[in-house]
Amino acid sequence: MSETQKNKAPKYKKFIDGAEQLSLGVSIVVAILIGVGLGILMRKYFGYEWLFWLGVFWGLAAAFLNIKRAYQKQKKELDALKDDPKYKHYNQIDDDDEDEKY
Repeated sequence: MSETQKNKAPKYKKFIDGAEQLSLGVSIVVAILIGVGLGILMRKYFGYEWLFWLGVFWGLAAAFLNIKRAYQKQKKELDALKDDPKYKHYNQIDDDDEDEKY
């Protein structure tokens, strides 16, 4: 990120990012509840019992997709930090202690 982009970033960007991460749990619950609700409605209107479980499956699939998107976003941000000079020393792993016999 260049200096001009850093200056254009919103003042409360950290708070917005934190709220977005907290909303992951809420979005999981909401996705499952919407799927269950759709399943109940489809079972009521069409009369097939298995439609309820189809709705539950859709809710669980939507929750899984929310988790996957959040993971991909976090991974992308972590990959961007790998080239940052501030964090360069974290990439070096010292495994010399494992080779020594006590």
